[in-house]
Amino acid sequence: MGENNKCVGLRRLAMLLAAWLLTACAGLPPPVPNVPTHALTDVAGTALARTVAANGAHAPDLSGFRLLPEASFAFDARIALARRAEKTLDVQYYLIQNDDVGLLLLRELRDAAARGVRVRLLVDDLYMGGQDELFAVLAAQPKVEVRLFNPLPSRVASLPLRLALSLHEIRRINHRMHNKLMLADNSMAVMGGRNIANDYFMRSTAANYIDIDVLSCGPVVRDLSASFDRYWNSAQAWSIQTVAPLRLSPDAARRRFDQLVKAAAPDVPLEARDALDNPPVTEQLATGRLTMHWAPARVVADDPAKITRTPEQAYKGSVIEATLQAFGQAQSELRISSPYFIPGQQGIELMQHAIAQGRRISVLTNSLGATDEPLAYAGYERYRTEMLRIGVEIQEIAPEISARSGRFGTFGHSLSRLHAKLATIDRQRMVIGSMNLDHRSAAVNTEVGLIIDSPEAVAQFNHLLGIDGAQPVNLGYVLRLSADGQRPEWIETTENGREIVHDDQPGRFIWLRIQNWLLLPMVGEELL
Repeated sequence: MGENNKCVGLRRLAMLLAAWLLTACAGLPPPVPNVPTHALTDVAGTALARTVAANGAHAPDLSGFRLLPEASFAFDARIALARRAEKTLDVQYYLIQNDDVGLLLLRELRDAAARGVRVRLLVDDLYMGGQDELFAVLAAQPKVEVRLFNPLPSRVASLPLRLALSLHEIRRINHRMHNKLMLADNSMAVMGGRNIANDYFMRSTAANYIDIDVLSCGPVVRDLSASFDRYWNSAQAWSIQTVAPLRLSPDAARRRFDQLVKAAAPDVPLEARDALDNPPVTEQLATGRLTMHWAPARVVADDPAKITRTPEQAYKGSVIEATLQAFGQAQSELRISSPYFIPGQQGIELMQHAIAQGRRISVLTNSLGATDEPLAYAGYERYRTEMLRIGVEIQEIAPEISARSGRFGTFGHSLSRLHAKLATIDRQRMVIGSMNLDHRSAAVNTEVGLIIDSPEAVAQFNHLLGIDGAQPVNLGYVLRLSADGQRPEWIETTENGREIVHDDQPGRFIWLRIQNWLLLPMVGEELL
């Protein structure tokens, strides 16, 4: 009896091993050409287009912009566009999580489609493990199409296992679509740094992100739509039906979608005004009165085929190249907010030259206690002392201190982390989008951004941070060189105005330091 049980156990183990090997060797199914579709242009009669035309009649050649620094207002903007759309919704994200925020947005997309709105949803496939059913049953709804960007061959739920089972294609799958964009009726758009997940919209109990989106209208929206079309119709975009075929009838798929999304918690109540004294976008669209800064701007967007090129080729014409060119035009000051800031030696030399020419450069980034990417922090740490030596002003977000600032929403007991990707130039121009200032955004992933010539938008961002204000906003630590010039010091200002000098990383992060010391030489800066 015991030997029979042992044999049964061995057979099961062998079967599991065989299944694992088959999965490990599996690849994607043969590609099926997608039917190309494009942004709709006959939208002048929609309510959104009429609202934009009425508000921008004084400046038909300019685009309108509104910053969305508070998470609840940023989510409201997306929901408002989904509910007001009459003809088309084009949605492109690096991450849509299966949580309250993700399910609420997907439900709004389904509801829009039920009204007759054409919905095109493009999602990067890296974090799609275990979510094939959810997106497949959404795609089964009439008027909805879902495509996955650069899919992995493994469809298992666990990301580490999924990556392990896809190692035979690691060079391809290392490249990801990092873009974040939502377009409604080819008339209004929301883009910026936020993914679609609870912790980007102040719904996590552990940690939430400080981030900024921008609501746009006018000519730039057509350019953003053109960028979406390039990705949607690219060879890297696979229909979800090809990658994960659905074996349900249309009626069963609709019922299953309802089951999957019904658990989503309702919308978070909104305050009457955000930190910039603007009402919710839902309210503005209902009244037809938009709060916008009208300004010249241009879209900078990577080619989706960037992921097939060498690093040198990928950088040419990239969003990061355009961003650095804009930085190089600074005459007096450059202020950078980036959660993952790894300048490299070339960046150090560019900053040194700019400072020698009399320009002021400041960097706001995460502290070790705030970052969600310790290895990226270690990459930045390599250059931190040298940046201080050449005169770069550095401030690091402290998770508890910035959460108390009151400028980016109510964090409750959760920690705060910087995720905004934004820079201002000479208080005249703003660069905002999905891009980090590191090698991965420059040469590995794809990105999208806006360069906006608007002193008013810059002034609003400076107001958020308390720059030149009577009462500066305390977000964390101001860094300086030690007296011997060999290491940084962290200056913390308490609530009563007392300064505390830390001669080492504030907080207890011994294990993170050991982990970075062990892993960074193996990972290499080019992967950060």
